[in-house]
Amino acid sequence: MITGDEAGFNAFVQARSAALSRTAYLLTGDHHLAQDLVQAALLQAAKHWGRIHTSPEAYVRRAIYHQNISWWRRRQITETQLVSHDRAVESSDTDLRLTLDQALARLTPKQRTVLVLRFYEDLTEVETARALGVSAGTVKSTSRHALRRLRTLAPELADLIGADA
Repeated sequence: MITGDEAGFNAFVQARSAALSRTAYLLTGDHHLAQDLVQAALLQAAKHWGRIHTSPEAYVRRAIYHQNISWWRRRQITETQLVSHDRAVESSDTDLRLTLDQALARLTPKQRTVLVLRFYEDLTEVETARALGVSAGTVKSTSRHALRRLRTLAPELADLIGADA
């Protein structure tokens, strides 16, 4: 018999898994790592569901961010990750999406994480800093360096990035 807590957790997982997976993919640039991030975060959420059931989205997203930070702090990435893509691309502009994915994959994990939180998740600098456990100044400088690097690596994204961003 499924209890109310289990039913609530199952409903949350069913409703929010796709969105959480998209965010995790943007953070990692790898579908398998993204799935691992989401599963780890959902496992934490399941353990604490009685305490977090009123606002599970914020808890799970924060767990994803922190788990991702832990992973890239533990391993030093020295080579560019190859990005695998599902064949079912939702966007009508496949070339732009592929170019953006490839450019993001060439950023450092920290730069990619900051850009995803700031511009995909639409967090403020302060919220991003709080989520990552760094200062707002670090978020500003990392964003600036990452956008400059994107402009260099993928000049075809200039309209998307902006000239002065």
